[in-house]
Amino acid sequence: MKRTAGVIFRTMILLLLGILIGLMLNRDFATHNLGLSLANNSKISKVLQLVERNYVDTVNIDSIEGVSVNNLLQNLDPHSLYLPPQQAESINERLDGGFNGVGIEYQVLRDTLVITQVYVGGPAQKAGLLVGSKVVSINGERLSGAKLVTTKISKIFRGKGDAALKLGVVLPLGNKFQTLDIKRGHVDLSSVDAAYMADAKTGYIKISKFSATTDVDFRKALTNLKVDGMDKLMLDLRGNGGGYLNAATSLADEFLTDKKLIVYTKGIHEPRTDYFATDSGMFQNGKVVVLIDEYSASASEILAGALQDLDRATIVGRRSFGKGLVQQQFGFDDGSAVNLTVARYYTPSGRSIQKSYKNGVDSYRSELAQRMQKGELFSEQSNLNDSIFKSPSNYHTSSGRKVFSGGGIMPDVFVPADTTRSTILIQDLSQQQLFTAYVIDKQQQLLKGYPTEDAFLKQYTVTNDDVDRFILYASQTIKEMDSHELMLSREPIKTILKAHTARFKWGDNAYFKVVNADDVTFKKGLEQ
Repeated sequence: MKRTAGVIFRTMILLLLGILIGLMLNRDFATHNLGLSLANNSKISKVLQLVERNYVDTVNIDSIEGVSVNNLLQNLDPHSLYLPPQQAESINERLDGGFNGVGIEYQVLRDTLVITQVYVGGPAQKAGLLVGSKVVSINGERLSGAKLVTTKISKIFRGKGDAALKLGVVLPLGNKFQTLDIKRGHVDLSSVDAAYMADAKTGYIKISKFSATTDVDFRKALTNLKVDGMDKLMLDLRGNGGGYLNAATSLADEFLTDKKLIVYTKGIHEPRTDYFATDSGMFQNGKVVVLIDEYSASASEILAGALQDLDRATIVGRRSFGKGLVQQQFGFDDGSAVNLTVARYYTPSGRSIQKSYKNGVDSYRSELAQRMQKGELFSEQSNLNDSIFKSPSNYHTSSGRKVFSGGGIMPDVFVPADTTRSTILIQDLSQQQLFTAYVIDKQQQLLKGYPTEDAFLKQYTVTNDDVDRFILYASQTIKEMDSHELMLSREPIKTILKAHTARFKWGDNAYFKVVNADDVTFKKGLEQ
């Protein structure tokens, strides 16, 4: 169902925030902490000194310096950027495949901290912390009833060292109090969000990022699926903003035979470097389908582009983001860093999929919104007017099929975007964490009636009355809801509410089983 250009544009602005965060994660080479500092005699340093010593008001020089450096980098290209210390640490932590902490997710609901996920194998799980528990004290200091700041809580649960924490918790669905001793430790962050059998012969793996552990995570998931009888794989890269270049090439190697060119990089200061497959891949012969969308970027496009060029996979979905630049991270002594573009990458056929940024950063970032306004994402006929088809292309796959350059990976099978899944109302409900809040408040008792994930998925259905009750609950936070948005959102709300309920008890695998069962791109992938 189509919506007005104005609504689509607003939707795009909100969704674009997600891809921009993903694009910041594209640290494709090792970090170099060079102890860099601005030269004392540079104009930037002199101006900053003048401001610090003579400006009329007190200013944060570190903040101004960061903005100045970032503006300089953004004039080079949209993906060279400055990362403040906390942001640099968070990104690197995510891509390194883990962090030091207790291994939980939580939500602050009515000034009470509620545990919404406990990571498998983490310190919290080992200590016996249960999903749904309310944390009322930490090290004897009362939490419940106080104004809780998320950043403050994060500093308690996460950080260097093996600090011991004494948590006072109220167990789920009752008032029973328990004290747990938890010691911070390493928590693994898997790149694989979900892995399960989509049908009798098709395995499904969703990868959220390309981190240091992606290949290990993938091989573990693939091994389990093979045991379950998989002979076809559907690899979901939708929404994957990228990560390490080496992680992408390692994953491509799993599907390709020896000496196949995966990708090559080159730049003014970087000689051409070729990345080839070896003969160690775990899935060199089975059928492969790759799902992509407009938010699949960088390392995702390296993998999809290689498998498309070499006729190794069928690409299903919508044209990807179009990031063909390679960043190298340079660290400063204060923990901040610069992600600097050092090379371009090219798929095996020689094409660059980097979209143009000659008109500046603002134009570059609005390109996807413009595609949406033109309707390119919403129907197969409109997709034929996609701007990428207007660019001359002399690139072909190994079998001679024509492929396109200069703006992302164009899929072999186009699937229109389902606009009902991304209405402004659904975005608001998600941003306010109201689906999870409703599960905490209203669905925990219901879950007691389903002893297994399989029973819940097959037997539980969200009714129209359930949606009405959820909307009434959400209206206490979102005071005004557009009636048209509400009508469009009713069916997707059923799916999302069931998915969040499933995740609360059984984790991400259960969540994606629910979401994918109603997903057009997923269904199209199964048909290939």
